[in-house]
Amino acid sequence: MALSVFDLYSIGIGPSSSHTVGPMRAARTFATGLAADGELARVARVRAELFGSLGATGHGHGSVKAVILGLEGDEPATTDTTTYDARVAAILEREQLRLAGERVIHFEADDVVMHRRQSLPAHPNGMVFTAYDASGAELRARTYYSVGGGFVVDDTQVGADRVVVDDTVLPYPFTTGGELLAVCHDARLSVSDVMLANELTWRSEAEVRAGLLEIWRVMVACVDEGCRRGDGVLPGGLKVPRRAPELFATLCAAGSQDPLDVIDWVNLFALAVNEQNASGGRIVTAPTNGAAGIVPAVLHYWVRFQASDLSPEQVDDGIVRFLLTGAAIGILAKMNASISGAEVGCQGEVGSACAMAAGALCEVLGGSPEQVENAAEIGIEHNLGLTCDPVGGLVQIPCIERNAIASVKAINAARLAIHGTGSHKVSLDKALKTMRETGRDMKTKYKETSRGGLAVNVIEC
Repeated sequence: MALSVFDLYSIGIGPSSSHTVGPMRAARTFATGLAADGELARVARVRAELFGSLGATGHGHGSVKAVILGLEGDEPATTDTTTYDARVAAILEREQLRLAGERVIHFEADDVVMHRRQSLPAHPNGMVFTAYDASGAELRARTYYSVGGGFVVDDTQVGADRVVVDDTVLPYPFTTGGELLAVCHDARLSVSDVMLANELTWRSEAEVRAGLLEIWRVMVACVDEGCRRGDGVLPGGLKVPRRAPELFATLCAAGSQDPLDVIDWVNLFALAVNEQNASGGRIVTAPTNGAAGIVPAVLHYWVRFQASDLSPEQVDDGIVRFLLTGAAIGILAKMNASISGAEVGCQGEVGSACAMAAGALCEVLGGSPEQVENAAEIGIEHNLGLTCDPVGGLVQIPCIERNAIASVKAINAARLAIHGTGSHKVSLDKALKTMRETGRDMKTKYKETSRGGLAVNVIEC
């Protein structure tokens, strides 16, 4: 299986890659498939069923709205986040949906069914879409799984662990951290060099660079908007206040001599992203929405506090190297463990993102491949066992603060690795294997169901 850097980073919407981005992509795939096969004119009704974690927390994670707009043909990267809620409300009020953007069909709120305690066999995030004709006869049914990070597979893809089976022959293939280090050693390349060489099998270097700088542009815009939003409370009923705008104003005020201000800035960057995510804003999945604040927070840290003496071109070079290195680590996490909170708990989301950011920062600080691997391992190791227990099914508590904490942890991991030799007892591969096994042993209620942990020990109102 070949994975691209753009599989790990994708522009989408909040609040969840597996519960919002994935369902929208699945619904769109179903609708456009009907259109491509000439079946659209026969469709009179569509039914969407969400199972497992999607059924348990889908309302709080925006799954219903995502499915509705996906059936209309919307894509996460381009759907208008400013009209999102109003469009869904209008569809439900008039009970009409424009399937694949073309055919108007009758559609009611009950046409999206949430199976709160029933799961499909291949993955906790399962969906079934069924189209019917005017007589009620079934025209087509398809099963999809949202397997984390916005990745969607259907039930023909064995193991439900990839978007598509990509058999592209890469110049430097790797499936484990050990293999990646061997490639770097034998070819005398950095981790980012290996990733770039592999990316060139799909697109030119100019396209890779432009695509990653666009990813960075969206990350910057997300932080900027999150720092300046005027609405003081996040949506969803928990009445969680936005903290980024006030913290931003405090940090911008002159006169502070606190040597730990840098930590406050890192916290700010992460809070701004995840508050935008919680409100359904435009964000970058990195590698998931629930952990979307960590990579941009640490990259903002490098740009603001470590790259001030570099030229603009050198800063852009560092940004590209950072994102390439982070993607290499994210690929290892996806291939050897999971980036899905519904599958292994939050260790798969925040843990993977922490490892990605730690390894990426280590490289742009001048770390060797061995030090990069060590930094990533530290990032994973100290998130092992982290549960996914969102209060009220919303990506707010503990998710927003958890991103801030993990961002600081990633910076510390990179600095620990930089001051070491790269030689260490626990390899990244061992840590990922432990994460996978821990997720397998973890009770289901702690894996994005809102039926355990903080979700049941915190009063929602």
